[in-house]
Amino acid sequence: MNQSQKTLEQYLNYCQFQKRLDHKTLKAYRIDLNQFFLWNSQKSIECITSELLESYIAQLHQQYKPKTVKRKIASLKALFHYLEYKEIIDRNPFNKIRVKFREPVILPKTIPLHTMETFLATIYAHRSTAKTQYQKRNALRDIAVAELLFATGVRISELCSLKPSDVNLVDRTILIYGKGSKERCMQLGNVDVVNILNEYKQEFSKEIRDCQHFFATQSGKPLSEQTVRRMINKYCSLASIEMHITPHMFRHTFATSLLEADVDIRYIQEMLGHSSINITEIYTHVATAKQRDILATKHPRKRLKVCELLDR
Repeated sequence: MNQSQKTLEQYLNYCQFQKRLDHKTLKAYRIDLNQFFLWNSQKSIECITSELLESYIAQLHQQYKPKTVKRKIASLKALFHYLEYKEIIDRNPFNKIRVKFREPVILPKTIPLHTMETFLATIYAHRSTAKTQYQKRNALRDIAVAELLFATGVRISELCSLKPSDVNLVDRTILIYGKGSKERCMQLGNVDVVNILNEYKQEFSKEIRDCQHFFATQSGKPLSEQTVRRMINKYCSLASIEMHITPHMFRHTFATSLLEADVDIRYIQEMLGHSSINITEIYTHVATAKQRDILATKHPRKRLKVCELLDR
């Protein structure tokens, strides 16, 4: 292990044990920083200049989309801030770099409510027609997962990491641990969702106890994100839904539906666990039903008497 690799390991340990970053952030840091050190295998950390970093950033722009480049630059910036803080380098080369580029706005994709209705109805129907107990139990769990995704807008990673103690069906609350170890408490407002979660909890009590996760497989292991994705694809196929639906689209649909129902955006921000209102504001661009209502009722064209003037 060379000196750069040793420094990188020290930095990642610092991020894990002192900054308390989650494992996904640490994984992204490791990938991004290893990529840089592989590209810069000839120079030691102390010899890295602003010009060298600018050259690397230019190469990143040729390979990746702006959002990915932005993340990789942020990983590097955080490292060099640490190196300066620990006095491993005398001067941070990023101090002389001004990185600005326009990141395209990609609107979140939502699931039309009639499609959501078809999707959920298909899982319920699959359960009622299942021929074996194994199939019935799987369908029950799939219903509970889909209903909770739509009812709370929870991220798939948050859903799969739920512990039994996080789900209080008496008080109808879900304690969610989001990004940056931030907690938020979500209420379950729909009685049908509460009932199906209660039924699932009773049916899977042994598996839940075995793996200490609220959502479990029939073999007593925690439900994985990949299993949830496969489940969604399965029922889309059974329902002949051509749209490619991802778990995150349930979250987008949750937020957009509330916005269209005139829920204050700051409440939506809190329910989604966004650190900034700027992140939540992306949903104002996709609230098409609300936009249609505004333009139909508030636009001044409605008050113009064009035809009456023609008749005079």
